[in-house]
Amino acid sequence: MIDCAEGTQLQLYKTHLAFTKISSVFISHLHGDHCLGLVGMISTFGMLGRNAPLHIYAPEPLGRLLEMQLDVFCPGLDYEVKYHPVDTTSFQVIYEDRSMTVKSIPLNHRVPCCGYLFTEKPTQPHIRRDMLDCYEIPYSQINNIKNGADWVTPDGDVVSNEKLVLPPDPVRSYAYCSDTAYLLQLHEMIEGVSLLYHESTYASDKEHKAIQYYHSTARQAACVARDAHARQLMLGHYSARYDNEDILLEEAQEVFPNTILSNEGLVVDIC
Repeated sequence: MIDCAEGTQLQLYKTHLAFTKISSVFISHLHGDHCLGLVGMISTFGMLGRNAPLHIYAPEPLGRLLEMQLDVFCPGLDYEVKYHPVDTTSFQVIYEDRSMTVKSIPLNHRVPCCGYLFTEKPTQPHIRRDMLDCYEIPYSQINNIKNGADWVTPDGDVVSNEKLVLPPDPVRSYAYCSDTAYLLQLHEMIEGVSLLYHESTYASDKEHKAIQYYHSTARQAACVARDAHARQLMLGHYSARYDNEDILLEEAQEVFPNTILSNEGLVVDIC
């Protein structure tokens, strides 16, 4: 989960996402619309009988606040809340498992703030079943072939590995760039990202407001996506002044056509 505002639990119920599926929460910064729902969710997990650890990755100042809230609102939890402070000034790996890595992305807001880049690890190539059958290759050799081995027939002929496999699936990635002023160099950290979520609080006619409050316009978000050669851009964090966010979408699409608007309950395939 990325950020945890008020109403998070209600949204989880609406989406029928099991609370037990959440193993880690990544908080971008300490503004209420990004973290005020965290302690309530932690408390609910406890009441539902959770026993697996919950990992919290967040800017360092959250540590003291979280410790106090847990003491007051969540005494006697039957599971461990593991807090991991994140250096919001560094672009570095903060989490890694067998399938992906997560890096922190330094952002520029009124308080310490970072985004997150989620990247799949490369997978192995796909075995060509037709070639497996053609050369009567035993299944015991599949892992060797996936790791690059050729096949030698009983007659001594060598079948090259490239004839036995198909390319692996492309590596997918997702960059979450929360509240931030426009950063000229941001695209360098997310080059080639599959899906970029970038805040777009204002349209360009309110760029002075964006500068004042350390936010971005839709056009600036599109410039980041364009310069990063992203495959898709998703806008979010709209100012309440806009009853219809199409003005933001149209502005961004002028720069980066493959742009969509985020919305509650929206499901996006990352490809």
